[in-house]
Amino acid sequence: MWHKSVCVGLLALAVGYLCLLGPELPQSALQHLSASLLGGLRRARSLESRMVAAWQAAIVRPARGWARVAVGVNACVDVVLSGVKLLEALGLDPGDGKNHAVLNSRQDLKEAFAYFMQKGAAAERFFSDAEAFHHIAQTASEYPDAQLYVGGNAALIGQKLATNPDLKILLCGPVGPKLHELLDDNIVVPPESMQEGDEFHLILEYQAGEEWGQVKAPNANRFIFSHDVSNGALNMLEVFVSSLDEFQPDLVVLSGLHMMEGQSKEMRQKRLLEAVASISDIPTDIPIHLELASMTDQDLMSNIMHQQVFPLVNSIGLNEQELLFLTQSASGPHASLASWNGVPDVGVVSDILFWILKEHGRTTDRASDLTRIHFHTLAYHILVTVDGYWGNQIAAVAAGARAAGTQACAMETIDTSKVFLKAPLEFVTSQTEAPSKISLNPDEPVVHWHREGISFHFTPVLVCKDPVRTVGLGDAISAEGLLYSEVYPQ
Repeated sequence: MWHKSVCVGLLALAVGYLCLLGPELPQSALQHLSASLLGGLRRARSLESRMVAAWQAAIVRPARGWARVAVGVNACVDVVLSGVKLLEALGLDPGDGKNHAVLNSRQDLKEAFAYFMQKGAAAERFFSDAEAFHHIAQTASEYPDAQLYVGGNAALIGQKLATNPDLKILLCGPVGPKLHELLDDNIVVPPESMQEGDEFHLILEYQAGEEWGQVKAPNANRFIFSHDVSNGALNMLEVFVSSLDEFQPDLVVLSGLHMMEGQSKEMRQKRLLEAVASISDIPTDIPIHLELASMTDQDLMSNIMHQQVFPLVNSIGLNEQELLFLTQSASGPHASLASWNGVPDVGVVSDILFWILKEHGRTTDRASDLTRIHFHTLAYHILVTVDGYWGNQIAAVAAGARAAGTQACAMETIDTSKVFLKAPLEFVTSQTEAPSKISLNPDEPVVHWHREGISFHFTPVLVCKDPVRTVGLGDAISAEGLLYSEVYPQ
């Protein structure tokens, strides 16, 4: 980058010299040289710097923001540490990776961690053996570099929203003494939501290029596992819904349905029907955002889609793994795609998002409440909305992307020397319909297109070169996107 600065500096000196010593020089020539200088200055600024400046201008508060937000129902304490170091501390040797839907042993843990580390993909699994999990959790929490944080999608979203002093936050979930100590003072916890012990989740992180035996991580990410009974049974859902009458929220944020994977199939089906009944009790004038998370059971995902959960919520947040799993579970577009190869193709992602809103969202002949999806992946975000229901989405998607960069690098503002642009500079908007081809302009990084009454807002993410912490990144992104979103009264 230094050679660009030198060139621009020399150009500036040359123009100054000509202006000083060549007053007879034609005005047109001076204007041409000045324009060249300005163009050089613009080009010398990095793509990243130009994007940050454009985001700053685009991120404006909505005309009608939220005042009170209720969040539930999964909450826990996250024990965060190096995955490789924990497995070594447990005496586990590196080996071949293998996916396991449920972890039944330390061998399963080792294989599943290696499998996802090699892909650089986030994953979350239930550990079925309570005694073995307790031993692993104790080893993890006593490890010198282990750190304890607020955990669980609902609690993380609540914690992120609580940094805004204008918001009052209600958090309902299984809150033990350690979690209560870690929560922001701006968060109200109903007494019925408190319990004697904490639920612990182990977050095994790895860095880009980190190696374990023959496995090498292509990028930084994390592997999450737990033996979580309270969250797995959605124990606090009814308490959460009943507490809304007194709290009177403007917005409800719901997460934790994925935790039911640890239950038997019969218990899951029964609990999901009870969850639908409880969610149906939330007044229809209060918008509901559902945050999805990593899942492995296609029946559960299909049931969440089809057993009236999607039509009951106004907004959904999800990442690339959840999006692909969702379309595979329901035989949607591109369902034959086994996995993403590098950065998810924008056209493929857009096709699936469009299909979700067309099949499960609000239309003239369908009474569904679903009108918004916030999709986030490492390289870019897309906000998709049914026209006429949401406003300020340019600011919302830009704010979500900015939050990804600042949180991953643990910075208050984006330092452009510590991030890089990973998103494609050109892409097509669909792989099934006649697509539009879009070229990204860093000075206008939020791109907008329409498709049959549905609006798409796309923006790249500035990816952190050396991420400090990846846990809760999706939750922070969704929280920030919601904070800047405005729902139109119907």
